[in-house]
Amino acid sequence: MAETDSLAEEARETRLRIARHLAELHRLHLALAQDSRSLKRFTLAGRPGLEIDIAAELVEQYLGASDAFLENMRGRFEARLGLLRRGEPRHGPDPEDAPGHGAFWLAFSRLCAVLRRAGARLEG
Repeated sequence: MAETDSLAEEARETRLRIARHLAELHRLHLALAQDSRSLKRFTLAGRPGLEIDIAAELVEQYLGASDAFLENMRGRFEARLGLLRRGEPRHGPDPEDAPGHGAFWLAFSRLCAVLRRAGARLEG
């Protein structure tokens, strides 16, 4: 039971750490948005080419970094799907009667759906 409590605590801490990272990412998005709004000063000063070049660089670099991260995460978890699937709760002759069976497959299906969305986003 202590190991279960320890894992639950570790999962909670992991979720909190990821939430902090996502909050920081949101702050960075806001900073990029603010910087992108300031680009119009180049056009207003008669140099729209500067705004165009910087805007293109911003979006290209952002998409490149985002796509690379998304592809890495997708590949990492797709490679683990077989191992994760084998973690299905099994007790007795009928695995569907095992406690947690439904929740396990709901979570597994959610992960698969998210990975499909990531793949479609990268391919589209």
